[in-house]
Amino acid sequence: MSQPILDGMPRRLYGATPTRLNTWLDCPRRYRFTYLDRPPPPKGPPWAHNTLGAVVHNALAGWWRLPFEARTVHRAGALVDEYWTAEGFRDAEQAEVWRVRARDMVTGYVAKLDPDDEPRGVERTVGLVHGGTSLTGRIDRVDQRGDELVIVDYKTGRHVLTTDDARSSLALAVYAAAASRTLRTPCRRVELHHLPSGTVAVWEHDERTLTRHLDRADGIAAECSEADAAFRGGDIGDARFPPRPSSLCGWCDFVQHCPEGRASVPTRASWAGLDGG
Repeated sequence: MSQPILDGMPRRLYGATPTRLNTWLDCPRRYRFTYLDRPPPPKGPPWAHNTLGAVVHNALAGWWRLPFEARTVHRAGALVDEYWTAEGFRDAEQAEVWRVRARDMVTGYVAKLDPDDEPRGVERTVGLVHGGTSLTGRIDRVDQRGDELVIVDYKTGRHVLTTDDARSSLALAVYAAAASRTLRTPCRRVELHHLPSGTVAVWEHDERTLTRHLDRADGIAAECSEADAAFRGGDIGDARFPPRPSSLCGWCDFVQHCPEGRASVPTRASWAGLDGG
């Protein structure tokens, strides 16, 4: 039997990603389905908006990995075609419309980039330890601008993002702090690049705001650690992992296994997350 943690003794280091922490905040039941139940409950059908996002991210990552001379607008569009899949779309006709839109997003974005301006990292994994938590994450792109790093996060959703989105993002703050630690270069600026609108939402952190986010991440991780231990001890009920019905239930991969979630939102088609879908 494991021994209880004594007052004043540090807890065992807990590994987490921002996605894991945010899942716990959004809904403890979904957290259990995603990270603890083995095997996890079967997921629903794939979402078309997730397919779109994955293709765009893969195409941009692939473009940066090409030799300098191959980083052309035409090649960026070709990468979209190479990565394209029709998963989640209503039919082949809708998928084709969105393949063209994805090409336009990527080629329009790449046309404004300098292919010689090599990033410090593409799909770069970074990490740091804060308090009792080992935080890791994978960043879409890390730029070197002058003497500092900048976090670039690609977004393809239908909603235009704001400064508040960049300021309040736990993930972006963790990425900035972890990139600074991993790459040994100051990093305070975070950017959300919204490809459909061509807009960029920016926030410049300071030590105070970064520390506040990291402290919050550490506190959430402590809750996750306690929940994980309870699950291993057989405490798997709703008291420990309650559902948290909200508008997010409509996009949950596990809503079919959650009566409270199904009751809170109407059933959504797998392509409903598309603009005009």
